[in-house]
Amino acid sequence: MSARGKARRRALDILFEAELRGEPPASVLAERIERAEPPVNEYTSTLVEGVNRHRARIDELISTYAEGWTLDRMPAVDRNLLRAGTYELLWVADVPEAVVISEWVHLASELSTDESPQFVNGLLARFKQLKPSLAL
Repeated sequence: MSARGKARRRALDILFEAELRGEPPASVLAERIERAEPPVNEYTSTLVEGVNRHRARIDELISTYAEGWTLDRMPAVDRNLLRAGTYELLWVADVPEAVVISEWVHLASELSTDESPQFVNGLLARFKQLKPSLAL
């Protein structure tokens, strides 16, 4: 797994843990940085902080375009995969869109349900298509 791939997985872990604990992702990130076991990659911080900063807009987009699914009905892993993937796809300019989608779909196939990779792929691909017209 690449350094960025590990950073994505670690960011997902932090976002998921924060949601389960009912704490802000920034607080959980700060704990992980302080503990430094394992060390927190800078890209992990970028993803967690970005999701935290744009969370309302990200959740609005997911809720609008996830046909037949509300955020509350989604498995927590999928919800956080989509949040991080949406942030990276729409706000991180230096990563090719196809790589972003592929990486988050790969994590979905490793960590969630059998249907999750297709769901994550479909929604992120839709955001890629709509990106020029979305007000960010």
